[in-house]
Amino acid sequence: MFNFQTLCAAAFAAAMATPSFAAEVGVRQISLTAAPTDYGRDLHVTVWYPAKDAGEPVMIGANRVFAGAPAVPDAAPAQGRFPLVVLSHGSGSRVQGMSWLATELAKAGFVVAGPNHPGTTSGYSTPGDTPKLWQRAADLSAVIDRLTGEGGAGDGQWHGLVDADRIGVVGFSLGGAAAMLSAGARADLEAYARYCDTYDRWDCAWYAGGIGYVNEVQVKVGKVDLRAVDKTLFEQSNLDRRVKSAVLVDPGLAQAYDAQSLKDISIPMSFINLGSAGTVPPGVIADKLAALTPNGTYAAVADSVHYSFLPECREGAAEILKSSGEDEPICEDGGARSRADIHAELVRLIRDDLERTLAR
Repeated sequence: MFNFQTLCAAAFAAAMATPSFAAEVGVRQISLTAAPTDYGRDLHVTVWYPAKDAGEPVMIGANRVFAGAPAVPDAAPAQGRFPLVVLSHGSGSRVQGMSWLATELAKAGFVVAGPNHPGTTSGYSTPGDTPKLWQRAADLSAVIDRLTGEGGAGDGQWHGLVDADRIGVVGFSLGGAAAMLSAGARADLEAYARYCDTYDRWDCAWYAGGIGYVNEVQVKVGKVDLRAVDKTLFEQSNLDRRVKSAVLVDPGLAQAYDAQSLKDISIPMSFINLGSAGTVPPGVIADKLAALTPNGTYAAVADSVHYSFLPECREGAAEILKSSGEDEPICEDGGARSRADIHAELVRLIRDDLERTLAR
């Protein structure tokens, strides 16, 4: 997991641009009011879906740093019932940053929906909120409730569009950990604390850094003692039995899952690492996780790095990030391949996994 928090104002606050071509993907923003079981979290959710009528597209997720992907706001949906894919973004990011993937999945016949997770979203992200993965898992279940009509939280505009028997989840980094929990994995708090006792990068460095972000402003916070996190909540089951397939890209907490819980997962689990053997950081290495799950598969994307899952960077983006204080190589990938080429491989892997596992 990682946090690229200092790019908040520079990147995610920018307006969307309008391209000169049509799209076959609709997009709609919806809000979810917290239920008592949702830990008091109101959610802002983006939904991409197959569109019937052409319209004027906008670039979702576009800003000064990142390129976006085109979709038509509030376009009329195509006829039919489509599988639902729920997205969970990485720490310090936003779900709009996954629009390059979401639009391609919508073109392939999926309804794709993802929340911005409070407490770990760009501009509103703190070390104290980061290990509360049970909240992220609840967010994903709340999105499923809204789009399928379960739990009294349904939205009639989606009921005829979503096939509630075919639901998958895709998560990246911290979002991959949330997706793991939704699929039935349970985290081990002491194992995670021991990992951070000896590892001083990424999420572990974030916990010790003493800063957070609230309302786009950097604030000072205390260091996080992982052993003081609520053990009961951290280790509880967050299984959502409606989820029939999971795709985990560089999933966080890779060193801290209860092995038996992985062995008990019955649904297909497709693990993807960004990088070749020996280059993937220990916090997200997933080959052993795939081996533990009964229906697990594993793939590695060569010449890529963890940041390769982020959108393509605009020209001059690296300089913008540097001037805003970001010292991580957000716009650099692992070899000679372009990020567009890496994304094309990721789209193929993820789309094929979902089509295979959510087929009728």
